Amino acid sequence: KQEVKCFEGQTLSEVAQEHQLPIEGACAGSCACSTCHVYLREEDYDKFEEPSDEENDMLDLAFFPQNTSRLGCQIKLRKAVDGLEVQLPKATRNMAVDGYVAKPH
Repeated sequence: KQEVKCFEGQTLSEVAQEHQLPIEGACAGSCACSTCHVYLREEDYDKFEEPSDEENDMLDLAFFPQNTSRLGCQIKLRKAVDGLEVQLPKATRNMAVDGYVAKPH
């Protein structure tokens, strides 16, 4: 378990990358992969907006999806979720071709 600080409005993936946590984020937050796949606690899942169709499509491709699976790049953090805890799956799937360079939007 590791505690990190963040700013309101950051995504979970941005915070993870800032603190060198093991979340890849191969598509640079464009919801085009599942390398930032995380599990939320049941009690935290409903504190966020419903996943979009695009996010659900990517989660369908993720390894080991659960009922509380989300993509870290789609989770915007705010004070109301202070103390959020997430778990990482055993593995992620990166479908980008070797040499691919993500372009932030």
